[in-house]
Formats: sequence, structure tokens, C-alpha cells
Amino acid sequence: MSTENAAAVNFSELVNKNKQTLARLRESPRLLLHRRDGEDLVLTTAARAEQDQTVVSAATRMLAAMARREPGSMELLLDILPDAFPWVHFLPEADVHAFALELVDTMRAADSVANSAATAQLLISWQHTAEAHSDPELLSALTRDHDADHGRVSDPREAG
Repeated sequence: MSTENAAAVNFSELVNKNKQTLARLRESPRLLLHRRDGEDLVLTTAARAEQDQTVVSAATRMLAAMARREPGSMELLLDILPDAFPWVHFLPEADVHAFALELVDTMRAADSVANSAATAQLLISWQHTAEAHSDPELLSALTRDHDADHGRVSDPREAG
């Protein structure tokens, strides 16, 4: 979820001036709550969260249906991926195709359980793969055949 349209306040403002802070939700769709001792939080209304989920779900279902039914839709998806994700330029062609299929399938599955974490992780993983392909030295180190056995690896929980 993007927080660029969110009003930002410190979490303590919500605690100390809750009515004034919550009133800001009328002006902004979300409040970004900065916390000193933890990850920032995003506060929104239940209606706004439901609207966001409805839009994401609709877009997901349309993309999945188009990818499955329309002749040439996979080619269109492959054609537009670099516009949406410029880093796919570094992926081998077969990986771009695999990414497209996996993205549609994962989005559809994630939508069915109303949890986008798997889709976010998929995007991060494929972007890291593209980053590895963008660096010839790194790609060589990662794909080199490592025949040497460096022995037993100790359990880190046993380290003192």
C-alpha cells in the first residue's frame, strides 16, 4: 500500500490528541503513524480499506481472466511487463515468461485469501533475481559449480 497520499503524524499524537488526529482522516485517506520503537503504522477507515481491497481484487480477477482467455493476451502481458517492472529487462526471456505466469497465478491465489503478502514477496524475489542477472560478476559467482565440500556446518543455535 502506498503511503504517499497519507498524512504523517507521530504515534504519540494519536495517543495524546486522538480526536484531532483522527479528524485528519477526513482530509487524507490514510494516516502514517511514525513510531519510535517499532515499524510505522498506517491507519485508515474500514470503508477505505474495503474499497482498496475491492479495487485490487477486481484488477486481479480481470488480469487473471484476460491472461487465461484472450488469444495473444500472454504476449500482451509480456510486452507490457517492462513498463510496469523495468528490471525484467535483465531477466532471460524464459524467466520473463515464468515471472508473468507466476505473477498472475500468485495474484489470483493471494486475492482468494485477501492477503497480498505472497504477491509482494514474489515481486521482491523476482526483482532480486533480475538484480543478480544485471551484475555479470555476481551472476557468475551464484551460478558457478561449487564442487568443493567445506565440511559440516554447525548449528548457529549451538554457538556460544
